[in-house]
Amino acid sequence: MKKIFLYTAFLALCLCNIANAQEEIKIQDKYTAHNKGKFFVSWGGNRESYTKSDVNFRGKDYNFTLDNMTAHDKPKGWHVDYINPTRMTIPQTNFRMGYFINDHYSIALGVDHMKYVMTQDQTVNVTGTIATGSEFDGTYNNTPTVMTEKFLMYEHTDGLNYVNTEFSRHDDISSLFKIGNTDKIQVNLTEGVGLGLLYPKTNTTLLGKERHDDFHVSGYGTSLKAGLNVTFFKHFYVQGELKGGYINMQDIRTTQSAEDRASQDFFFFQRLIAFGGIFKI
Repeated sequence: MKKIFLYTAFLALCLCNIANAQEEIKIQDKYTAHNKGKFFVSWGGNRESYTKSDVNFRGKDYNFTLDNMTAHDKPKGWHVDYINPTRMTIPQTNFRMGYFINDHYSIALGVDHMKYVMTQDQTVNVTGTIATGSEFDGTYNNTPTVMTEKFLMYEHTDGLNYVNTEFSRHDDISSLFKIGNTDKIQVNLTEGVGLGLLYPKTNTTLLGKERHDDFHVSGYGTSLKAGLNVTFFKHFYVQGELKGGYINMQDIRTTQSAEDRASQDFFFFQRLIAFGGIFKI
């Protein structure tokens, strides 16, 4: 009887180990169980908010600063332009492509195509001098001035292009939603840090001068983000993110004259949603 009991216990233990091994194999067989070596690409849209900014304009016959200038984005809303190849740069968009270096960390390159528009007809304090032969000539000492179209139109609308690289962490939190088969649906939490260059095409009408109207590397930016990723059927996902960052542009082209420049720095807060795919390469 004792031997039968020992044989039974041994058999039960073996069966238990086999069951556990089979369960581990099933988990390992899931495509979504590991990320290392996967490539991903996404496309989406965004909205932004900006802090107030002191903007300096300088040239041969002028040097003045606008104090606490306000600006806003230029939303397109839900529109076919987001997927129209000939008009994709008109909305505010996000493009990103990346690679998982291991199961939890990825490196990505992307462009945040934001739009920055000075609020027209606002009153700001101006400090500096203007001697261009225009009606605005004079010395300004913290002087309240209305930003009419004749004085200044200022926007990065083609756009405020933040060309950046991101280093991100990804964690599967599907178990919190009681999701068993992550190959059908998987929920991931992601956080990241970014660094890049600003490559805007600035549309500026300054004191009646002809605008520059060309792309130009103008400065740098840094950012932090957090987001939620929902992946469907292993390969397709939708991702929502909140991103905050700092932009410093000390070399903004404003007119056709190479002497004319502007500079500013500010913080931004971006909300975005993107659709993408993830595949092994």
